[in-house]
Amino acid sequence: MNPEEILAHGELVVTGRFTNSSNATLLATASLDEESVTCVYKPESGERPLWDFPGGLWRREVAAFVLSERLGFDLIPLTVARDQGPFGPGSVQLFVEEDMEHHYFTIRDDPTHHDWLCRLATFDVVANNSDRKSGHVLLAEGRLWAIDHGLCFHEEDKLRTVIWDLAGEELSADLTGALSDVAERGLEELVDLLSPHEVAITAQRAADLLDLGFLPFPDEDAPWPPYPWPLI
Repeated sequence: MNPEEILAHGELVVTGRFTNSSNATLLATASLDEESVTCVYKPESGERPLWDFPGGLWRREVAAFVLSERLGFDLIPLTVARDQGPFGPGSVQLFVEEDMEHHYFTIRDDPTHHDWLCRLATFDVVANNSDRKSGHVLLAEGRLWAIDHGLCFHEEDKLRTVIWDLAGEELSADLTGALSDVAERGLEELVDLLSPHEVAITAQRAADLLDLGFLPFPDEDAPWPPYPWPLI
């Protein structure tokens, strides 16, 4: 059975909690027709209120997956929206078994990961990721994955990331092709997950990055630091 069907419609049973997360991040099993998958459930009821982001951060988790797929980047584990769950509406993401000894700072100098990291850095600019920590880059099951995207898509520029090593890197033909598609056609896929202005400005960021032609440098005039905290 398609894992998306299991995540979207299967019975969710919570089996544990990730204690290092500021919001409720729950390990769960989704089961449907005698098939099951392990997943990460983030219910809205477990979110701590923020002054600069509205409630429903889980929708941004889903939007991040949708954007990654639209760009053709394959960065994020399968993530779906659930209207119902043990603790109410939230996102459900396929769990990947990570190598706990690795994160961005341990893999960034490996040339085999360079293209993937360029895709991730491009994604973070377009999604306006304000919380790209090193620990949000996982080495799992023989490949890299990116997780934790609740603090993305804000209307104001809030890019905070540890991936500044690639600043100035010229965009490849694959990246410019993906950005062109979003800039020209928009992001109708996100209209049920973000505000109309957030959807429009996300597509505009793709166009702006395309015009720039390379991954940006930190904004020295920004009123906020360009790095998240903690870094890992």
